[in-house]
Amino acid sequence: MTLARAERRLGWGLVAPALAWTAAFFALPFAVMVALSFARLEGRAVVPGIDPGNYVRFFTDWTLFKALVNSLEITAIVTVLSVVLAYPLAAIIAFRVPVRWQRLALLLAVLPFWTSYVVRSYAWLLVLGQNGVLNKALVGAGVIAEPLEIVATRYATVIGFVHFFVMLLTLTIYANLIQLSPNYARAAADLGAGRWATFRHVILPLTLPGVVTGAFLTFVLCIGDYITPQILGGNNELTLPQLIMLQLGRSGNFPLASALSVILMAVVSLAYVASARWLRLDRV
Repeated sequence: MTLARAERRLGWGLVAPALAWTAAFFALPFAVMVALSFARLEGRAVVPGIDPGNYVRFFTDWTLFKALVNSLEITAIVTVLSVVLAYPLAAIIAFRVPVRWQRLALLLAVLPFWTSYVVRSYAWLLVLGQNGVLNKALVGAGVIAEPLEIVATRYATVIGFVHFFVMLLTLTIYANLIQLSPNYARAAADLGAGRWATFRHVILPLTLPGVVTGAFLTFVLCIGDYITPQILGGNNELTLPQLIMLQLGRSGNFPLASALSVILMAVVSLAYVASARWLRLDRV
């Protein structure tokens, strides 16, 4: 046996467990879900077949399609707000906080990660509810006369999401910022650039890979999340994950739920292709 063949066999042997795991717990279930999405529901029975009716229904029924629109709108708003809030926070930690205190600052920034995701969502109910901390403070200060209706709206969902994803984006952006050599800013200053010009033309372009990576992770986690919209947003404005759970729990329409899941995965895949393409073009 040649050395090259022995190395190939060793390589396949090392990756075989990962391939088997992926095939058993991702590829096979996904194939079953795709096949089920082309089935149809007759009464309570699932009839196998190759029927695109579930996909046709999704794109022709505004009630269903609106769930995807809601998900995309909420995800876009959350991603933009999270980037806008996380970048200054990451910059402050990287450039203003002394090096010996940066680990503590990052630890404080990610402390909410240590709390259960469900607990955090219910905690926001206590803050944003009609008798919550926010409304009591505003009414007590005379800013508003009546409590605001925030819970069970898109605003509450966005607030809950942004609170979580700002921490994630802070980490990804901070990791890029601390790798920048201070010589870049010095060179820009020597050429007559002010702080804003240095940031816009030097620092921001060099840290965009971290921003894009964090934004993609935010997009994926946000658009596929069910808990936060369900707890904070209620059922007044359904997102696609909520619609999928309704089809599974109330209607028992597994074919339609499978089709909705395939569409959701297609949207995430398109986002991945777009971000990966941008990162490759940015490195050219």
